[in-house]
Formats: sequence, structure tokens, C-alpha cells
Amino acid sequence: MSAHPTLGRILKDLRGHRGWTLKEMSERSGIPVSTLSKVEHDRLTLTYDKLLQLSQKLQIRISELFAESEPAVESITARRSIGKMDDSVRVTTQNYDYYYLCTELRRKRMIPILTRIRAKSLDEFGDLVRHSGEEYIHVLEGSILVYTEFYDPVTLDAGEGIYIDSNMGHAYVAAEGCDEALVLGICSSADEALMDSLMSIHEPFDGDGDDLGRPIQLRVRDLSRRAGL
Repeated sequence: MSAHPTLGRILKDLRGHRGWTLKEMSERSGIPVSTLSKVEHDRLTLTYDKLLQLSQKLQIRISELFAESEPAVESITARRSIGKMDDSVRVTTQNYDYYYLCTELRRKRMIPILTRIRAKSLDEFGDLVRHSGEEYIHVLEGSILVYTEFYDPVTLDAGEGIYIDSNMGHAYVAAEGCDEALVLGICSSADEALMDSLMSIHEPFDGDGDDLGRPIQLRVRDLSRRAGL
């Protein structure tokens, strides 16, 4: 492998240093998100006029797009958050009760969620869901049946867990003989809009309100703003 960074690596490092999403860089540079994404993944390069446009819009020298950056120094953020059920943000859907933990932390690399599973069959659950990233599910109470797009269903009991690619269609339902189950899920993705993706998987359950007496839909919008994106 070459010791020199690719244009994609340099662009990604630049974007990360400035704290921009792909969409923000696209808006600032005038280059489509799809193009920037392909460049960052080394599936596409930029013509000279596009490189010139990028340097002018971002106010950097064009030579910086070909210069090796200094190694990043891992900083200590000293962030900490206690995950308590009483402090969680609850979102109710037809199949699950979600309890989002540590929601005061923004830009989290992981999203911890306690989930109470009520659906008892795949027919009741509906279509398999998928979103960016990976996830680990650990059964705390009861037992669950895990459906995935490319594997046979598997049953997990309390104390057991499963790690999957979240882009693969998947569903969790209560296993036969189990009224409902409680699981801890950890979702992680390079996608900075992971929380929005998770929130859009299911429509909120049309009930009277959440445990704080507020309409469920309002709580969903609040969570999208508050949680760690």
C-alpha cells in the first residue's frame, strides 16, 4: 500500500477536522454529495476544474489537497453519561418500546437503546428493517427470535447476544412462550445521521402519549434534535 494518502482520505480528514457532514461540505463547495462520497471512498477522482472549485470555495490552497496531513492525535474528551431508565427518552412503536439512553451527549459514536419487544411473530412485525452501521443486541429478560435477511432465524435467551451488519434486513420478535422481552442494543455507524435513520424505521404508535404525558410524535422530534448525532 502507498504511504501517501489518497485525495479521498485528505478530503475526509479535512471534513472531519472542520466538523462538517458530507451535506455541509457539498453546500460549501458546490459539489454534489454523491460525488464527494465516491471521492472519499476512492471510487472517483476530481478533474482539475473541480479541484480548483473546491479550493476556492473552501478557501484552501489547491496544493493542500495533495499534501500529507499530520497524524491525528487522539484527544481525551472526558465525556461521561450515566444511562438510567428514568432519564431515558421513551419512544413507543407498534412493535417496541424504545428507551434511548445518554441522550444529552451529542455526536456519539454509539447509540445505546433499551428495547422492550412485544411483537410475537414476523407477520405481526412486518417488513424487515435496515439502516446504516452495525449493532449488538444482548437479551436481558425473556427470549427473542432473530430474523435476518441472509441467515436462518435464531433464538436467543437471557444472557445471549448477537452482532450484525445493520444494513442487512433484520427483525427481533419475542420467542414462542415469551410474552415480551427486554434487550440492550448498541448501534454504531459512520453515518452522522444514524439517529434520524433509527427514528424513521417505524412510525410512532398512535397512542395517548408517552410516559411523560406528551404526544409520541412530539417526543420523536425532540429526540432527533437532542440525541447525539
